[in-house]
Amino acid sequence: MSQTTTFNPSESCNERNSARTPVVLVVAPNDELYRGYCLASVAAAYDTVVITPTPLTWEHPHVIDHEQAHPYNLDALIKAGQALAARHPVAGVLTWNETLLVNTSRLARHLGLPGDRPGVMRACRDKATSRALFDRHQVPSATSVKAVTIADAVAAAQTIGYPVVVKPAGQAGSVGVIRVDTPEQLPDAFSFATTGAQLHGGESTVVLVEEYLDGEEISVECVTHQGVTTPVAITRKQLGFAPYFEETGHSVDAADPLLPQVGPIAQAAVAALGVTSGIQHVEMRLTATGPRIVEVNARIGGDLIGKLVLLATGIDLPRAAADLALGRRPDLTPTRHQAAAIALLYPDTSGTVTARGLDPALAEADWLHQTSWILDTGDRVTLPPEGDVDVARVGLLVVVAPDAGQARERLDTATRHVTITVAPAA
Repeated sequence: MSQTTTFNPSESCNERNSARTPVVLVVAPNDELYRGYCLASVAAAYDTVVITPTPLTWEHPHVIDHEQAHPYNLDALIKAGQALAARHPVAGVLTWNETLLVNTSRLARHLGLPGDRPGVMRACRDKATSRALFDRHQVPSATSVKAVTIADAVAAAQTIGYPVVVKPAGQAGSVGVIRVDTPEQLPDAFSFATTGAQLHGGESTVVLVEEYLDGEEISVECVTHQGVTTPVAITRKQLGFAPYFEETGHSVDAADPLLPQVGPIAQAAVAALGVTSGIQHVEMRLTATGPRIVEVNARIGGDLIGKLVLLATGIDLPRAAADLALGRRPDLTPTRHQAAAIALLYPDTSGTVTARGLDPALAEADWLHQTSWILDTGDRVTLPPEGDVDVARVGLLVVVAPDAGQARERLDTATRHVTITVAPAA
């Protein structure tokens, strides 16, 4: 069932003229901390309507209309989309929610709007299908085998050779992903991945056993219009909590020399999946045998990566996503040439947060772009693997700098001035 909320346009979107067309429909804008900048960017360019599973809160100033519906229920999503399209000239639909890519594509097709077919989005979402397409199109990737039972996993690991990675085929955000170094670790790892495959509305219960790709992990942020993919930035990643693959930080440098080297591989991966339009967050590892694809996410990267790209290059990925949803060519002209980085703040132990803060002397630094707290004193913090990013991170810091080296130095300086105290669980 959908619920309608209609707003007075004079009180929304900085009093822009609500009669202006076209209108962009955003499915499930998510939380303000990580995705607020995306909705603000879209709303600054176009009148914006949204479908959310709960009543509006932070989204209210950015939208002119709203339908409340469960976006994972396709019938409810389509009904909500039809209701909004009946009241406004909706000309494009988009989402930056990984697990809603397929349903959003179905909604766009139902409304007769631009966008790739649901089958293409499903190929991006399902890692087994992605691997098969990479192999068919000779895109460097990882050996991957489906494992229905632990016996399948054992046989696959023996064939591939340890270490291996065990992961759900249809999840996102490193849910259920674990490295396995020995046969003795495999049963617990298989159980961990199987449980992860069933969490958060996972679209597939299939578990994969894959070749472990050694080397630095990066992502290539891409924009695709009419089948032509443009790599616009490189994101360097920091990982923690081995053998899990928790992302603890990211950095973007407009002058990253890797872009010409890895850009063509990202383009080949996007083409192999049949993607012709949208934003892609293409993850890869820089292995001893060259760059190899981890996966292609057909949406703006999480953890404020799109904001880092904007700060470093001036390229606005959410605005580009809205342009593409309308069938328009986005402006990808760089207007900045610097670096930006984010540190995601984890404590040393699980427990109850008793104190957290930033040295006031540092708070006024002009290069400290953002400080945000996720958990407050008294909140429970739970580190991986028991806790996901919603309960494992206490806060985050974003810095800007002229280049990548200074960005790292500033981020190190900022994190040294952060205090996080946790009373360990009994």
